[in-house]
Amino acid sequence: MRFDRFLISLVASVLTIQAYCQVAIPKPTHLQVNWQKRETTAFIHFTVNTFTDSEWGNGSESPQIFNPEKLDARQWVKALKDAGFRMVILTAKHHDGFCLWPSKYTEHSVKNSPWKNGQGDVVREVTDACREFKVDFGFYLSPWDRHERTYGTPVYNEFYKNQLKELLTNYGEIAEVWFDGAKGKNEKDMQYDFDGYWKMVKELQPKAVIFSDAGPDVRWVGNEKGNAGEICWSSISTDGMMPGVADSKYLNTGDENGKKWIPAETDVSIRPGWFWHAKENDKVRSAKNLVNLYYQSVGRNSLLLLNIPPNNQGLFEESDIKAISDFRTILNETFAANYLKGSVSAKLTDNKLTSYAIFKKNVPVEFSLKKQMTFDRIMLQENIHNGQSIKSGFFEYWDGKEWQLISSFSTIGYKRLLRFPQVTASKIRLTITDAKVENQLELAEVGLYKASSGE
Repeated sequence: MRFDRFLISLVASVLTIQAYCQVAIPKPTHLQVNWQKRETTAFIHFTVNTFTDSEWGNGSESPQIFNPEKLDARQWVKALKDAGFRMVILTAKHHDGFCLWPSKYTEHSVKNSPWKNGQGDVVREVTDACREFKVDFGFYLSPWDRHERTYGTPVYNEFYKNQLKELLTNYGEIAEVWFDGAKGKNEKDMQYDFDGYWKMVKELQPKAVIFSDAGPDVRWVGNEKGNAGEICWSSISTDGMMPGVADSKYLNTGDENGKKWIPAETDVSIRPGWFWHAKENDKVRSAKNLVNLYYQSVGRNSLLLLNIPPNNQGLFEESDIKAISDFRTILNETFAANYLKGSVSAKLTDNKLTSYAIFKKNVPVEFSLKKQMTFDRIMLQENIHNGQSIKSGFFEYWDGKEWQLISSFSTIGYKRLLRFPQVTASKIRLTITDAKVENQLELAEVGLYKASSGE
């Protein structure tokens, strides 16, 4: 009897440990899930650099050079909306310190430019256009300010918070606030009050997600090349980490055992530079290149943040507009028809993360198509509402005699996209080979597609 009681106690302990491990898996907030569902958002880099043909201003530029005579924020936002972008993040202030709104706390702003005789407000025009076209709005307010004389002293944090408050309170609902930890070589002693900045955002704009290297809501992917890791966890641990002080390789892959859910955002520019330069007008990424970035970011459990910079007239170049338009056309054509729809459980093809089927490790699951189909793309999604668990797996197809490997994969998370040479089959098989939990693997979506001829 003692041995029986020991076995019962041991089993109970194991079950308790398993339950604890499952509960301990980080899970996203409602805001983080909605953020990732946007998939593609747009960065707009625009400041005095646009008029000086530089990437980083030094803060000594005269506001008089800022005069985008044809500025049309509606053109920007409409082009982005038509191309499927769901949010715009504007560089309200870059490192040069020039403000695209008439800030009360500096003279280095649009209020002292010839544009609209000093009565203009770029932030206002962009937010108005976003409201009109139903696109979410966010902004980047550079902590590094090469113009402000108080920079480098503790007083600067109050100056920065004053400007941050202007943007958070005067322009309606904000969806994302973007921070980095950039500093000058001679100003490493400047201590940014990130805790204070983030607290202000949460108090004044509770629906906004906050981006920085280390979150708290969204993290950097670790490079500006448009590549999330082949292994990409939405969880990381941020102990000892802050904006500007983070391991880029760690950020790129995330951490299977990370304590916090802080998914990756992949920022990259449509041009070699982040700001517009006439000499780069023939160096705009092609639609095919942009599609490849989509697979390497969204298709690896990240979000694509693509920069499209206006020119010195205040307009998007037609070449940039065409590239993003063709990019979206290709994606729409590729993912228009899921060949598995109607052939498998509706839970796996209803485009709902919270509607899912349960899978087990090392238990192959077959999917039968209605007929022989030719395909070269597969899409997988986990129910991330309950965290991220799947580590690896593979797909096979039945060639009439035996199972043949299509493609293996690593982490899934919000979305995993697989590309492979064309396969023709009427039956495929999925095997999940490793996961953080044993038998409660919540797969929300499975898709089988044929790539657009435009790819």
